[in-house]
Amino acid sequence: MVDQVPAVPVGVLTDPAQAFALVGGAEDAERFTFGGATVVIGLAGTVIVTEAGDRGPARSGVWNADEVRLFGPAPAPVTKRLMGRTWTWGAVDEGLPVHLMVRLEEGLLYLGVSRTVQVGTALQPGCTEYELTRCVVRLEVPLSRSLLDRVRPPLPAVNLPGLDWLRHVNGDRGAALEQFVTGWYPVTNAVDTPSTRLASAPIPDGLRQLYRLAVQRPAALGVQNRIYPESDLRADDRGEMLVFGVENQGGFVWSLLWTLGGEETDPTVWFCDDSESPIAEQEPLSGFLLQFSLFEAAMRADYLALPRNLELTAQQVDQLTERLDPVPLRPFWPWSPTRFYVAPGLVMHVCEAGDSKFEAWAGATHRSALALLADATVEWSRFDG
Repeated sequence: MVDQVPAVPVGVLTDPAQAFALVGGAEDAERFTFGGATVVIGLAGTVIVTEAGDRGPARSGVWNADEVRLFGPAPAPVTKRLMGRTWTWGAVDEGLPVHLMVRLEEGLLYLGVSRTVQVGTALQPGCTEYELTRCVVRLEVPLSRSLLDRVRPPLPAVNLPGLDWLRHVNGDRGAALEQFVTGWYPVTNAVDTPSTRLASAPIPDGLRQLYRLAVQRPAALGVQNRIYPESDLRADDRGEMLVFGVENQGGFVWSLLWTLGGEETDPTVWFCDDSESPIAEQEPLSGFLLQFSLFEAAMRADYLALPRNLELTAQQVDQLTERLDPVPLRPFWPWSPTRFYVAPGLVMHVCEAGDSKFEAWAGATHRSALALLADATVEWSRFDG
């Protein structure tokens, strides 16, 4: 029988004996260390201890006021405890508490009770059971700003991508695209590999430029939505359009006229789905590719700021964007007209949600870039600043 577990106030320093008491005592507890974190499992619950500091997007630690992230591979008992029956179809959470702590020089600082909200697993060769490779646990009560700064002290910005590209948007869009992509994405493929050309159709200069940039920066072709690799370009079923981009679930595609006129170096982009006639994007290919790149950069960023309210007012949008620079392009995406606002290392897109309401999403290359949004009077579902 497990004795009653003592309560620990949030923000109070504890010691290992108190940590063991939270899981029902040291006698039956198991302790595991992996990926920069320590997990103690007992009959009454679990304690997770991470190191203090901003440890980056791929290291265990406090991520924001709501979340702690763990990276494995985790031992089997940890995998079983943190995934639990919650992740079995139709099962009910067993309800054992998961306590979070951070190791400081002066002791273990208690952060509160949490629950697992996201997991990643992998099946290693020769194994029959999946192991936990990534886990996100969410605090029941978010950390105050002062407590967050104590366990994850803010770091100064380093080499934020600049805005030199912005002055080229309505002059030399090829230069704007190149400067944005090379500034935002690091080189991940140092080898120049020749692409396979689609012999039966010419490729406009803007699309060819993006393919050249993507040789060393494959993420430039998108993660949420995608630009097809050059070798995968195809005609539509009627042989009239060259399909070059697709929505992440295949709900719509972007196309160009299959036969491009010799004088048309910056063709119209057509938004196409199965139920409607093609709709022209407001910007030609040169502006569209810049908008696509901005949208994908925000969507795939490591550091995000996401308002909880999906129906922001114009006044709230003005407040969110007042310290950002608007990108001088006509709205992107006919289904939900979208405009872009930027700052060094930050991209925000704001889309119309109907009835004078808006949705917003901001992504950044470093959490310090999100400081421009910290004082906005919106409730965040996620704020990584």
